[in-house]
Amino acid sequence: MEKVQKDDPEGITSFSFNEVTSQSFNYLFMENHSTSRRKFIADSVKTGVGIAVGVSAISSPVQACNIAKHATGLSQFYTGFTQEPLPYAYTALEKSIDSMTMEIHYSRHAAAYATNLRDEATAKSVDMTKPLEDVLAVISKYTPKMRNNGGGHYNHEMFWKCMAPDGGGNPPSGGKLLTAIEQGFGSYDTFKTQFADAGKNRFGSGWAWLFLDSDKKLRIGSTPNQDNPLMDISDIKGFPVLALDVWEHAYYLRYQNKRADYINAWWNVVNWNYVQQRFDKMI
Repeated sequence: MEKVQKDDPEGITSFSFNEVTSQSFNYLFMENHSTSRRKFIADSVKTGVGIAVGVSAISSPVQACNIAKHATGLSQFYTGFTQEPLPYAYTALEKSIDSMTMEIHYSRHAAAYATNLRDEATAKSVDMTKPLEDVLAVISKYTPKMRNNGGGHYNHEMFWKCMAPDGGGNPPSGGKLLTAIEQGFGSYDTFKTQFADAGKNRFGSGWAWLFLDSDKKLRIGSTPNQDNPLMDISDIKGFPVLALDVWEHAYYLRYQNKRADYINAWWNVVNWNYVQQRFDKMI
């Protein structure tokens, strides 16, 4: 059996997103009451609305979150198979991440994931006109190469956008995201502590996440290697809202083995506007 690779990207991904109505989306996120579901099905039949997803999909928060993308207009957050241009200069995040780290991270590590992803997708006849999220939702059906490189590509494409030269501070005051954070974790400071702990305590390489579960509740968790909450093999499942890379190549040149210092500095470049956009589209 092939082992999941760590620093050596060698996988690819693909998928096929089926268009789903907003009623189907609501069905998947319905409370676990059989009477509610039966009523939904009956109402759907009466109005001629077909349910595009089987009842079995309800057990998968990842699939539910993927479906939500179609139901709530999340196409702007779809991930393709090609590396997008970095949205700022390598020097733009110097207050937290040095330019050499950014250049190596983006042009070598992340670029390798994207290249290997396309190579594997081509070898497996994957339709690369579809969003990557579909493959991640059923990644257990694919090879370790797809898992490693598909996850690596998705995670990094999101990570770059979760940062900005003018980032930092708090989520926009009065916004739904800040309210949800305060309600879910008690306070913004408590959230920051718990999120930082998720990153600091991830053994070896991996990622820390703020994500929405199938009940649309904010959760904090971490994943090993290049896994993410969209994957059906992940211990945490949901729609990613904020991502933090805690692989050593993301910070070692400046912070060496002091991951906690890197995380503390990283808060100064978090792009809360982007994070809130992801959150708002799911609520």
